[in-house]
Amino acid sequence: MNVGIYYNKNFISENLKLIDHISLRLNSSGIQCRTVLSAEELDGLDVLIVLGGDGTILTVAGDCARCDIKIMGINYGHMGFLAEFEQEKLDAAINLICSRDFKTEKRSMLDINVGGKDYLALNDFVIQRSTYGNKYSNTINLSAQIDGTVVDNYLADGIIVSTPTGSTAYSLAAGGSILTPDINAFVLTPLCAHSLHSRPIVFSDSSVLTVIYKKSNTAVNIAVDGVVIGEFEDSLEVNITKSQYSVDFITSGQVNFFDKLLSKLSKWSR
Repeated sequence: MNVGIYYNKNFISENLKLIDHISLRLNSSGIQCRTVLSAEELDGLDVLIVLGGDGTILTVAGDCARCDIKIMGINYGHMGFLAEFEQEKLDAAINLICSRDFKTEKRSMLDINVGGKDYLALNDFVIQRSTYGNKYSNTINLSAQIDGTVVDNYLADGIIVSTPTGSTAYSLAAGGSILTPDINAFVLTPLCAHSLHSRPIVFSDSSVLTVIYKKSNTAVNIAVDGVVIGEFEDSLEVNITKSQYSVDFITSGQVNFFDKLLSKLSKWSR
């Protein structure tokens, strides 16, 4: 087994000994281990240990999915929804890998086609109004279609489309529904829609969602997993489907989703 260690660069200066500890433990069990600094260094790995928060995991999730690499998340961030293990469970997590007796949980992803380019998201896709400069807009006009049928026309700040994994992130903060990781669905959540009937919509992940931006002398920003991929001023059509790729997270099999959810949301409210 080949294992990589990827970490939040902001915390490494204080935790070089931690990296060494993990490497020594794995090497003593006959497991090849190396530090990974970028996606280009993932080739040949079976497992990637990620030390950091949700943002750190999201930076490598797509590349791990494409390379069929399992992710073990150790939470050294704030919320840590995506990380199975907290810091105090580090040795237990290492033992799981050393024993080679672990379970995995598969998480679905979004395929997003914008302007002829394809993007992959574990959490969410967001299209929203521009909030700065001469392109500032109070609202934007968006139309959402599922399998060719109009769901709604929105005058709003934007739209979030999230996976079950992402349903506990930005979508939840915007009033979206929480989806359990095993459900075969996505959720569309309007952002501050100027309509009393606009509500989150849960739809099958076998459907094709099309979001159309109707140009109105404004601009929109598009973000994939929290990273802005561009600002668009012209009319735009975005197609979103379930990806053929998915992320496999290593799990102990002992953490209940709702227990973890309650714990994290209680932490969020503080």
